[in-house]
Amino acid sequence: MRHRRRGRTLGRSPSHRKAMLKNLASALFLTERDATYDDNAPKAPGRITTTLHKAKEVRPLVEKCITIAKKTLPNVEEARKYETKADRGSDAYKQWRKSDDWQKWSAARAPVVAARRRVIQLIGDKEAAKILFDTIAERFADRPGGYTRVLKLAMPRLGDNGPRAILELVGKNDRVKRKAEKPSFDDAPATKSEEPAAEAEA
Repeated sequence: MRHRRRGRTLGRSPSHRKAMLKNLASALFLTERDATYDDNAPKAPGRITTTLHKAKEVRPLVEKCITIAKKTLPNVEEARKYETKADRGSDAYKQWRKSDDWQKWSAARAPVVAARRRVIQLIGDKEAAKILFDTIAERFADRPGGYTRVLKLAMPRLGDNGPRAILELVGKNDRVKRKAEKPSFDDAPATKSEEPAAEAEA
């Protein structure tokens, strides 16, 4: 029996399964990188293709990381009030380090640093955590949850016929719903039955 045993084993040992889910989550965040992070930007940002069961299993981890990053946005805004534009090592930067603004900046920045370390602990990738905190978290600032979606693909995986799915971030690849326009009969050309009647009246 599996009393209160949550989650799928996916045919792997616990350590292998944990490492695989970390890699999947960080791979999803790394698809958001652009030319500022890497010259080899992916074709479809915010989207990875994997098996259906892996996508469903990694989804809670991705949502948890986004929630952690999103909760630090007020602290980031508070820290921006006290930060300096001076180059590191310059005289202006050294003056700022001795001022009260640095103390306030450091106090406001501390929860952000702790949250970054927590996310790095969860997904094991510093670059993915940087992309998450810099770009992805701001996008979901007003969204209360449900940051990802799983779309099942029709074609199974070649080789073992495993069901495949797309795991993607909401908002980046949304489908636009379009309403069909109602036909207007004012500008429609005259039909064949109406044409002889119009000629007889003339």
